[in-house]
Amino acid sequence: MEFSALVKQRQSDRKYETRAVEKEKIVQCLESARLAPSANNSQPWKFVVVDQPDLKEQVAECAVSMGLNKFTHQAPVIVAVVLEKVNVLSGMGSVIKDKEYALLDLGIAVNQFCLQAAELGLGSCIVGWFNETKVKSLLNVPAKKRVPLLITLGYSAAKTREKSRKKLEEISNWNSY
Repeated sequence: MEFSALVKQRQSDRKYETRAVEKEKIVQCLESARLAPSANNSQPWKFVVVDQPDLKEQVAECAVSMGLNKFTHQAPVIVAVVLEKVNVLSGMGSVIKDKEYALLDLGIAVNQFCLQAAELGLGSCIVGWFNETKVKSLLNVPAKKRVPLLITLGYSAAKTREKSRKKLEEISNWNSY
């Protein structure tokens, strides 16, 4: 698939079929995330794949509150994205430049994961609203680590939507703000 078609296809899916996701496809998504660039090659991520149904339901319930994210129960797989310790150079750069390079790196890796999923015919949604403390407890993530994101993964039961985005001239300038 051409890249331009892939980015048009990739969307935040909130409706999933009940069929399981093949392990080989999950591994391909993880491999694409693993290959993502990061500041000073720090690779500050770990992906915890949750596909055991009872545990997956408990993790999904952590995302449901205030009427949000009920769809997480439909996804056959949820991936918890754990922020790992950065290497010395990336950490120093973050302090000196006042930029959270590790979070930027995570975003790149997660995007590559989701683009790979789309190419494989899978739907995904990046979720940031959830009970992190409970997710960490359920998945035995050490207390000092962060889980900034969850990714739902499965076969989408929704059609690809037309993207509604700002016009190019609203989001870009040339040579000056």
